[in-house]
Amino acid sequence: MMGMMKQVQAMQAKFAEMQAELERLDAEGSAGGGLVKVVVSAKGALKSVRIDPSLMKEDGAEILEDLIVAACADARGKAEAIMQDKMKALTGGLPLPPGLKLF
Repeated sequence: MMGMMKQVQAMQAKFAEMQAELERLDAEGSAGGGLVKVVVSAKGALKSVRIDPSLMKEDGAEILEDLIVAACADARGKAEAIMQDKMKALTGGLPLPPGLKLF
């Protein structure tokens, strides 16, 4: 029983370290052939948006909005993949049910 408690404590410490690391890791998403780029943390917090000046036209607002949404979705997917890889490394030998989200 004590051995199991130590394993749980060690895993909690590793989980806390992983959470801090996810704050430092970034994922970049882009849309429109790179005309719009966004950077999010691996936890999904938006950090920056870059828009090519060629998109700054009065009649291009709807296209620009769509590209920003698409770039954010791209970045979010990459951030999710980073989180899944980190979680897989952390929980390597544990029999967790599929789809269980610990964060």
